[in-house]
Amino acid sequence: MPKAAKTPRATSPSDAPESAAGTRAAAQRLKMRRELANAAMELFATKGYEATTVDEIAATAGVARRTFFRHFRSKEEAIFPDHDDTLVRAEAVLNAAPPHEHPLDTVCRGIKEVMKMYAGSPAVSVARYRLTREVPTLREREIASVARYERLFTRYLLGHFDERDHHDGNDDPLLAEVAASAVVTAHNHVLRRWLRAGGQGDVETQLDHAFAIVRETFGSGIGAGRPAPSSSSPQADPAPAVRASTTGDVVVAVARTDAPLDEVMRTIQQALTKN
Repeated sequence: MPKAAKTPRATSPSDAPESAAGTRAAAQRLKMRRELANAAMELFATKGYEATTVDEIAATAGVARRTFFRHFRSKEEAIFPDHDDTLVRAEAVLNAAPPHEHPLDTVCRGIKEVMKMYAGSPAVSVARYRLTREVPTLREREIASVARYERLFTRYLLGHFDERDHHDGNDDPLLAEVAASAVVTAHNHVLRRWLRAGGQGDVETQLDHAFAIVRETFGSGIGAGRPAPSSSSPQADPAPAVRASTTGDVVVAVARTDAPLDEVMRTIQQALTKN
């Protein structure tokens, strides 16, 4: 279904300073959250999770108790200081996606923001992983965080299709929801394997491999159930970014200059496989 274009917001000379101030405030907020999280992890490692209090976490971080509660509602939340900001970054990737990009590719790029969060501090991520394995409350908190990403990606994929358009041959709503779950599952599988290895290994390459499997399984199916638009319709979908065909032993590929390289290679590979 076509979506209405967004009306650009009028700008004023004061916008830039306000934006800069907002950026600084966000950076300071994240810095404090990480300091509190580091203090919590240090105490959990030395005293144990159950024996550590919020007052002790605040004192170790050099702040007052009320400062802790301005950033976290409980000591459980202090274990995951970056999820809120990472969710915002992931959503920004979805919102800025180029129009020709397959929505499943966009989702795969979006969830990479989560992996960047973990890979940015391997030692902390490994320690946090081990702690969540030992404390059921933290494990539940982690599951709740993962569910937020899954809901975000499901909404994005479903937003490309008419969720109410259920008819024979159109499995888009089902595929969109299953594909979103598959992307999150693939990411979490690679992440757990990396954490169990002590944060060692080329996690980005492993993640790309996992996403390639998801794309191969679901990518060609999403959109297959929608009727082809009429060439005379003003709302017809634009031509695909990449097309490939085989003639004898030759594969001919035609791609726009702005087509993603991984999409070009995947299209050529599919053409070779069919030949």
